[in-house]
Amino acid sequence: MTDESFVCAREDGRPLQPQTLTHEWKRLVAKTGLPRIRFHDLRHTHATALLASGVHPKIASERLGHSKVGMTLDLYSHVLPGMQEDAVAKVDAAMQAARNKRETNR
Repeated sequence: MTDESFVCAREDGRPLQPQTLTHEWKRLVAKTGLPRIRFHDLRHTHATALLASGVHPKIASERLGHSKVGMTLDLYSHVLPGMQEDAVAKVDAAMQAARNKRETNR
């Protein structure tokens, strides 16, 4: 027994060989009749789902193990085509709220 721990390991705790996981994944997907995708594509799906659902990019970056949030944004910002519009809408809403508050306090 060692102090090492692995995300995917054999029953005795030793690391799996990467091709073992790939072969098992292919076998499982073939049984389902679902479209064939690479195991690594699950990572991209996860990243895309995180960002598309509004999870903060820093959190997504940490979950993906990226050293910098910029890496995550460079790879996945295409998922967020409405980012500029959302930013404008939020600033507009904040300005409207401030204006309404000022008018109410007069």
